[in-house]
Amino acid sequence: MDTQFEWQEEYRIGVDIIDREHQRLFRIINKLFAFKEEEKDTQWTCQEGIKYFKGHAVKHFADEEAYMASINYEGLEEHQRIHRNFRENTLPALEQELEQTDYAPDAVEHFLGVCAGWLIGHTLSEDQAITGKRMRTWENLLPGEELTAMKKVIVQLVFDMFRLESQVISDAYGGEKFGKGVYYRLVYGADQDEKKQEIILVFEEKLLINTVGKVMGIQTNKLDTMLINAARYTARQFVGRVMEHFPTPETYKMREENLLSYEQFRKIFDREKPQVSLLFNTGGAGYFAYCVIAPHLLESGVGTPIENANALSEVEQYLMRREEQAKEEQAHPKQKILVVDDSMTIRQGMKQLLEEDYEVALAESGVAAIRTITLNQPDLVLLDYEMPVCDGKQTLEMLRSEQAFAEIPVIFLTGRRDTETMIKVMPLKPAGYLLKHAKPAELKKEIDAFFQKKQTANQN
Repeated sequence: MDTQFEWQEEYRIGVDIIDREHQRLFRIINKLFAFKEEEKDTQWTCQEGIKYFKGHAVKHFADEEAYMASINYEGLEEHQRIHRNFRENTLPALEQELEQTDYAPDAVEHFLGVCAGWLIGHTLSEDQAITGKRMRTWENLLPGEELTAMKKVIVQLVFDMFRLESQVISDAYGGEKFGKGVYYRLVYGADQDEKKQEIILVFEEKLLINTVGKVMGIQTNKLDTMLINAARYTARQFVGRVMEHFPTPETYKMREENLLSYEQFRKIFDREKPQVSLLFNTGGAGYFAYCVIAPHLLESGVGTPIENANALSEVEQYLMRREEQAKEEQAHPKQKILVVDDSMTIRQGMKQLLEEDYEVALAESGVAAIRTITLNQPDLVLLDYEMPVCDGKQTLEMLRSEQAFAEIPVIFLTGRRDTETMIKVMPLKPAGYLLKHAKPAELKKEIDAFFQKKQTANQN
């Protein structure tokens, strides 16, 4: 890996004593990247380098806090708490892992990934607030106003941290798949309080490479352990900034974090909608979603909690599972089917019927179907005809009006055979009709036959 974790002008906050120390910390961690990649360097070199980084980080914290006190900065106490947590919890846990593994390459990589992620997030968020660039806390806002304000906060943070222009493309994201995703869950709560606030961040893989990876100078187009760890800590800084604008108790702290598979992530949306579910587009850099469930407890077994003791192995296993799944999908690709029906019973029934042989996505309305197709184009749409507001005919008309979607095959799901209705939609060229209340085996047989016929036609 060719890693250059270099100082960039957007990190400058305009206070010389702080900017100089930031630059020094960036240079030190960049040298540590170089130490790790040169096999000739000894364990002693890494030990001394890490000790040097820690010493400067602690000194920088003291100097920064002294400056904030001198200007009567109102966020001093909070800033001190963040520094103290990194100094007394994060760094000691990383050092312990290094010692227990005799400075194994993977442990050194974990240390560097965590420190890089923390430094990126802290420099681009908390430290920017010292000069008055921090956004005001929301006060006494109605839920609708609060949601609008949250959108603005997230868009501004993405720009401040990564110089990316982003826009909300849905404020009712339903868990649709977009590209290769990384699903990261954070749980916050008070020690004696059963209520929890869960934040789920969904990143398109290329977005992590284009943001955190770019800051770190990573030249590859593939996720690795260091990038995932840096992304974890950068995401935690990001979430911390957003959460400042919620009326949550000051005693709330992070209690758990998980890396989830898409299937684990989907369980949340199949069971209950989040209170906040926003989907953002950053242009060519990629998509990301920000979801909040509060208060809510996830079912046990959804994901393994990441703790200091298992962080390294859990990230490695997560990447390994992703790679194995990608190989399986490549070796045995599944056709993608989108089921569109306003009845949850029908949607779930079709999913259970088809998911063993096909990749199945669900949408509860015509509008949701268009959004899902935009993010992840299916090979076949099973479309309910009798939906309210926007029925099957109107949905198919919208699809046929878009050149990119005009050729997607659509089979209508109907509750009854109606010759007059079928004649009306013939100009829209549906691929067929299925009675949704037919026996499951008959439905499956018809769908299998459709793909078999399509495959034969392609071969010929």
